Amino acid sequence: MMALNEVFRDLLAAEPESGAAVAVFRNGREEVSLCGGWARPGVEWSPATLVPVFSATKAVASACLLNALAEQGFDAEAEIGEFWPGFPLPHATVAELLSHQLGMAALPQPLPMEDLEAFREAFERCCPDRQYGYHPQTFGPLVDILMQKLTGRRVCDYWEARIRRPLGLELYLGHVPDEVLPRIAHLQAPRLPGGKMPTDEFYRAYFTPGSHIYRAFHSVSGYDSPREMNTPAAWRCGSPAKGAIASARGLCRFYQLLMNRESESPFVPEVARQMSARRAAGFDHILLRHTAFGCGAMLEPAELFAAGGFGHAGAGGSHAFCLPEQGLSFAYVMNRMQLGILPGERVRRLLAAIRNR
Repeated sequence: MMALNEVFRDLLAAEPESGAAVAVFRNGREEVSLCGGWARPGVEWSPATLVPVFSATKAVASACLLNALAEQGFDAEAEIGEFWPGFPLPHATVAELLSHQLGMAALPQPLPMEDLEAFREAFERCCPDRQYGYHPQTFGPLVDILMQKLTGRRVCDYWEARIRRPLGLELYLGHVPDEVLPRIAHLQAPRLPGGKMPTDEFYRAYFTPGSHIYRAFHSVSGYDSPREMNTPAAWRCGSPAKGAIASARGLCRFYQLLMNRESESPFVPEVARQMSARRAAGFDHILLRHTAFGCGAMLEPAELFAAGGFGHAGAGGSHAFCLPEQGLSFAYVMNRMQLGILPGERVRRLLAAIRNR
């Protein structure tokens, strides 16, 4: 893993005022733990440093929902209407929801993250277009409401009681104790190339109020900017779409648990199989590019995931994945954000070091 170490040190040198960490596990054992830089002014990044990982949370939430389904004798082919009366697509499957196929990415008006009843009413009134496209924000309340219908509790409560607390996992969702708060890194806004906002088709739509893409990224109000995310309220929001706080080790261990590479894993093997199986692929009408998804997991970059791997990126640059055939999992977390939703240059350089090792 010497090449991975060298790439990581180069990335740190390019951003001397920020920090990051990388972890690699194989078959239940840590092979690589790298960290450096600054978690916040005057506080060095350590292996125990935690940081918001945004949409990398979606894999955590999906695994919880799939596991809860299995515990009640169902799988991803279960129809949503069986658990959620009033859902506008009662015969749509959980797999279709988790792979962004329902066309429910955007609501007419943003709703507050904590008001799940308002989201339930809005979803039941909506007219899904069934266009394939990433659900950056509505994924959270959709999965939370479905989990409530199935188990009587939110995703974050299931995660804390069933998985995180029993295993001491450094990956928090909603339930962040006071003593952990000083270990959380502060996010830094991305630097704009040349000091200017990008002007490609995606970003033109993203910054155009009223566009479908704008509404997809603003259907849930609150905790959008780095400043908003650097607060205990954001760290404890528990959103299944973007609320997780994790160390690189914690995020990496989560994927080891999914692959059942730890003896006390609470996940049934079917969860990883459902997340790794390709459910949707093609032109994404939200991200305006080709994407591919399993049940709650990204199957890209394709050159790395060709052999059944899966993972999920987070806005700003965090990324984690696993390769079940090799028993390998990887996680990268940082606090200097970059523009973009999918793996950016930094992650791709790290992934190349792994692929070519």
